Amino acid sequence: QWNHNPDNRNWSLTERPGYLRLRTGQISRDILEARNTLTQRTFGPECSACVAIEVNGMKDGDYAGLGALQKNYGLVAVKRTGTGREIVMLDGTGEKAVEVEKVELIQDRVYLKIECDFRDQRDLAYFYYSLDGSQWKAIGCPVQMSYTIPHFMGYRFALFNYATKSIGGYVDFDYYRISDKMTGPGL
Repeated sequence: QWNHNPDNRNWSLTERPGYLRLRTGQISRDILEARNTLTQRTFGPECSACVAIEVNGMKDGDYAGLGALQKNYGLVAVKRTGTGREIVMLDGTGEKAVEVEKVELIQDRVYLKIECDFRDQRDLAYFYYSLDGSQWKAIGCPVQMSYTIPHFMGYRFALFNYATKSIGGYVDFDYYRISDKMTGPGL
């Protein structure tokens, strides 16, 4: 489900067959303002989502990746900074989103994963990245998911690409996979 009314000019399944291409079409302060964010409700008692994303079409100031979306959110993303790229984890549960950790990215393809633990009312989201799709590394900190209703009930996994400086950048999502298991830095 789209988080906002989609701008059909800025997403495609045919520009690169077999991939979801998301283009930036407006300047956004954060994921909450981003259009063409594709979402799916999380579920318990545990669940995970992972994506493979190709990021060579990003522009300076773009963020693209996978989020645990609600008013109070967390995300793992690729951030384009000038001519470089970083994998970042953002904690958006406070007044302003905080970049908790960043890792330099020197390749065009990266794998991102979020796991949600709802067992015994833990309500924690964990964030991971992989450079090869097999070896996962934790990034940032767990996010305490809180249930408010300014957006929608519960949390959603979110595939996104938004611009903070200029529009026209794009990313290609190769796949999106969900599971009813958490594996941590394992598979």
